[in-house]
Amino acid sequence: MVKVMTTFKRDFQFNENIKEVIATNVIKYRKKAGITQEQLAVDISMSPDYLRRFESQKGKEGISLYRLYQISIVLNVTMDKFFEEE
Repeated sequence: MVKVMTTFKRDFQFNENIKEVIATNVIKYRKKAGITQEQLAVDISMSPDYLRRFESQKGKEGISLYRLYQISIVLNVTMDKFFEEE
């Protein structure tokens, strides 16, 4: 006997502005750590201009998961902190 699973659309609330939340939190924790954009960019081997655009455009530029991981290490913050909404 083969079981057939019925699939249906479940209702989840996804934050359409999550990239803005992440960018805002990166700025917050970077400033809290007393690190400049330029220094953070150097620490993670990223273009300072790209990091500047990511922060100033509130995430519209986007950032990879790996870069976010690197930022979390440099700022000594767990990655979940970047997703916290105020």
